[in-house]
Amino acid sequence: MTPEELAARLHAIVLEIVERRGLGETVAVAPDDITLERPRNRDHGDWASNAAMKLAKKVGANPRELAAEIVEGVRAIDGVSAVDIAGPGFINITLDAAAAGALAKAIVEAGESYGSNDALAGQSINLEFVSANPTGPLHIGHTRWAALGDALARVLKASGADLRTEFYINDAGAQMDVFGASVLAAAKGEPTPEGGYPGEYVQELGRKALEARPNLLELDADEALAEARELGYAFQLEEIKASLERFAVRFDIWFSERVLHTADVDGASDVDRAVERLRAQGHVFDEDDAVWVRTTDFGDDKDRVIKRGNGVYTYFAADAAYYLSKSDRGFAKKIYLLGADHHGYVHRLKAIAGAAGEDPQRDIEVLIGQLVSINGAKLSKRAGNIIELNDLQAWLGTDALRYSLARYPADSPLTLDPEILQRRTNDNPVYTVQYAHARTRSVARNAETAGVERSAFEPALLAHETESVLLGALGEFPRIVAQSAELREPHRVARYVEELAGHYHRWYDNCRVTPLGDEAVEDVHRTRLWLNDATSQVIRNGLGLLGVSAPDRM
Repeated sequence: MTPEELAARLHAIVLEIVERRGLGETVAVAPDDITLERPRNRDHGDWASNAAMKLAKKVGANPRELAAEIVEGVRAIDGVSAVDIAGPGFINITLDAAAAGALAKAIVEAGESYGSNDALAGQSINLEFVSANPTGPLHIGHTRWAALGDALARVLKASGADLRTEFYINDAGAQMDVFGASVLAAAKGEPTPEGGYPGEYVQELGRKALEARPNLLELDADEALAEARELGYAFQLEEIKASLERFAVRFDIWFSERVLHTADVDGASDVDRAVERLRAQGHVFDEDDAVWVRTTDFGDDKDRVIKRGNGVYTYFAADAAYYLSKSDRGFAKKIYLLGADHHGYVHRLKAIAGAAGEDPQRDIEVLIGQLVSINGAKLSKRAGNIIELNDLQAWLGTDALRYSLARYPADSPLTLDPEILQRRTNDNPVYTVQYAHARTRSVARNAETAGVERSAFEPALLAHETESVLLGALGEFPRIVAQSAELREPHRVARYVEELAGHYHRWYDNCRVTPLGDEAVEDVHRTRLWLNDATSQVIRNGLGLLGVSAPDRM
């Protein structure tokens, strides 16, 4: 019996109680109101539910009284060997070995889909992350967001969200002209202009620009600057895309900031129209020759200028136009993953949502990440002043880097130890999990050699204590995935697979899949192979949600 099946039975029992009390037309009980969790103490059973405490007020009952009614219904469920009430109304349920063990076969048959759920079904979400300036290589901060953002995208999709990932290309503004001047100076063999972009990569861009446009230095100054800027921009953006592709991070949408500033046939840009749309909502006012948005109405610490007295728009205007663009493209929920230096954006972006007539508490989320460092990491030879994604990946490997960066909450400052990440020992978390998967595949290969196959399945034979614990952990996976998506915390998947690996190793030490010596192959061996392969599938699915490989051999 899967946790989902047990929860569905509990839901049906509660609905019967509501009807019996004559409350069917006034009390609604949704499937989400029935949750199951693994008790910390195994003596308390296989599953625990707080449904009685959660629903008691709705049905006008004492929690323990309602729990007693629910328990009577649970006792009639096939496969339940014991059920009792604890504390103020917790319901503890113990399954018999056959009902608990049936999960192994269900997981194997579900395959890659096991763990997927519908917790976010019907939600249209835009997830923006990385969004680096196209003026240089991706650095260590971008690397953390790439790993964490992509893992978040995977758990959101696995939980039923209609999701699109987006990279916002900051390709407008003064920094692009400074970048262009730096590339042009490199093409000319001149020193980097004051305040320009240094580093060998700019020299490379200068050489590439000359190769692409041999007459670049013959153009007049303005044309040469524009050409150098556009060529450098194109080359650098392609490198950013290639770096992310090598890191197994792919975006559905690459959105250029320039689009927001481009005038249409009527001579108005998206930025122009955004200001007027906010004005129509009643939150824009004119003062001191400038145009302002009354963002203090939505929790901002001060009102924001959106258009200066000289007619030049502020960055806030582009932020507003970009937010409205996401809404116009049908995304009801907008999630931004921003670096620690963007902390001031939280109130600003929420104020934009409110000023646009949306709900700042519902329609937008801003996740702020903290700094990350890696002991011993060297500054890039090409960039000169940053630690590059490319260098980190070549040094530590994609799997170790992605797993380690996705293993911690976004708001936790993080320092990684490269010596640990390169060890093939149990103090290296990614090695521990990958090794557990490799062991499951080795067991399966050895089973095939010994003539053990999945031709029989007798779940009642999975009665060893380590099998009960392992099955319970496997049953938790869909809940962990849904919780990771709902809380925007993919690190929960990493911690889960680490715990699962530990349970598997303890089971491996106690329960054989292949018989010893001349012993005959029995149904217990065949059934354990199902459990082995179920564990393999769940570890593989969990690592897949983190963008990490699951090797068959190590």
